[in-house]
Amino acid sequence: MPIIVQKFGGTSVADSQKILAAARKAIRAQQQGNQVVMVVSAMGKNTDVLVDLANEITDAPSAREMDMLLSTGEQVSVALMAMAIHSLGYKAISLTGAQIGIRTDSTHTKARIRSISTERMQKLLSEGNIVIAAGFQGIDENYNITTLGRGGSDTTAVALAAVLGAEACEIYTDVDGIYTTDPRLLPEARRLTQTSYDEMLELASLGAGVMHSRSIEFAKKFSVPIHVRSSFTDIPGTMIVAEGESADQAVGGATLTKDEARVTVFGVPDRPGSSLAIFSRIADRAVSVDMIVQNIGEEGKADITFTVPRDDLRATRHAVEEAVREIGAGGFTCDEGVSKISVVGLGMARQTGVADRMFQALADAGVNIQMISTSEIKISVLVARESALDALRAVHREFKLDVQPESPAVSTAPTQRTSNAVEVVRRLAGMEDLAIDDLTLDETQARITISHVQDKPGVAAAVFRQIAQTDVFVDMIVQGYGRGGQANLSFTVPHQQISRALMDVGKLAKSLDCGAVTSSPRVAKLSVSGIGLRSHTGVAIRMFRSLAEAGINVEMINTSEVRVNVVVAGEHGQKAMECLKQAFADVLL
Repeated sequence: MPIIVQKFGGTSVADSQKILAAARKAIRAQQQGNQVVMVVSAMGKNTDVLVDLANEITDAPSAREMDMLLSTGEQVSVALMAMAIHSLGYKAISLTGAQIGIRTDSTHTKARIRSISTERMQKLLSEGNIVIAAGFQGIDENYNITTLGRGGSDTTAVALAAVLGAEACEIYTDVDGIYTTDPRLLPEARRLTQTSYDEMLELASLGAGVMHSRSIEFAKKFSVPIHVRSSFTDIPGTMIVAEGESADQAVGGATLTKDEARVTVFGVPDRPGSSLAIFSRIADRAVSVDMIVQNIGEEGKADITFTVPRDDLRATRHAVEEAVREIGAGGFTCDEGVSKISVVGLGMARQTGVADRMFQALADAGVNIQMISTSEIKISVLVARESALDALRAVHREFKLDVQPESPAVSTAPTQRTSNAVEVVRRLAGMEDLAIDDLTLDETQARITISHVQDKPGVAAAVFRQIAQTDVFVDMIVQGYGRGGQANLSFTVPHQQISRALMDVGKLAKSLDCGAVTSSPRVAKLSVSGIGLRSHTGVAIRMFRSLAEAGINVEMINTSEVRVNVVVAGEHGQKAMECLKQAFADVLL
């Protein structure tokens, strides 16, 4: 009999009537021939109330006792849910994380799952019970109660679905699915019928708050189909599976990340180890770096631009000040008045002209681009915060995200599931650790750099519109923040197309009053990809350190939630690849 895991968040069980409504959904799923496991969060704002109580007692509650306290919220919910199902005439039993058999490490308030026992759940399900599991919690080897941290109930649900080999994991929440952008910002946002794990990971990292990225990582790792739907209606929601909504669609979603701060380090010596000196100091202060852009240097100097959460700017300043003194850089600037606009879609890896369309839409809206970073399925730009909403609306309209695709993908579950519970449990161990699933070396690329690009709307659009017309496929695009109203713009193209691209770009650069156009006919692009790259700094530091120790200089950098890319000189490609294999040997799957 198929198993369905249903997760109900705090707003979905906020009072007795909502608990009864959730109970009816579980009963209906069981009547349709499924065995049902429910994962339930604490009621409404219960967790916030408990945190406030703890803070009234002491300014520094111990992590162990906070876990003991916060775990009670879910225990209240599961008991009430079992009572609700009993009152409706059906069998149910509530279980804490410990009673389920969720074993974790001893990192209180953010524990990692080490193992899950399925025997008790399987027995109870076979006896006709709806099993109601307390989300967000487990128990360590010393029988201490632990909690899983932010997004913990979603993580519990997906982990149980993985270990039980469930048909699907249904996430019930106060919204009715995943939207093309935040409907609170743009009323024209459309609910997606389907999105991919990779798209959802990027969207989650960019601020799409329906699900935490940690649970999506679990789902992708174990090929668990997720159905995000409303607790309050029966309309279909959004499936999160391997493929996106339409194979013909270049872009599936757009996001706005408001609270960004930009840091640009000028005059960085263009030599091995410079990037490491900067980002290792930032990592020491537990600051997560988002966009990282390093462009081709001039006269032995390069500029590195990156973004951090605005709340972390003070700590970042201190780190950068130390690094600038050590490496002899020219100085740095900061700007808190910026926001990030991103478009995400599996289709952009197969289609040309996506960047051109995005940049032109922003130019037509009068929005200036301060910074560009791309990955295989994402393009992010930095704009002034006061222009952010106009920018979001412009790109949403350009890619017709409010319109249902004409050829939607078939919503199917992934085909390769790990059904062996022992194997799933083994792979769950260390899931929160850095896990790299691919290292790649691409030696087919060439690099073009336009220097002294005018910092005004429309320039990037003109460049990539011209390139799109020649049918040249652009891979990496990097533009940092320029001094004096000018910046360098670099991008990579297939090396066999560089002559065609250079001819057009050279003419265009003159007409736009840019500086010289330089190029390298052979570069090596190295990519590190995996699940769990929430902090790009940690991955980047390993890359920078291994390459610096080998005397290999990094020429270009860009990042995404699931990938970090660097470009080095073509002759260093094979050596650089061997360095990365050694650097990531302990976490390479």
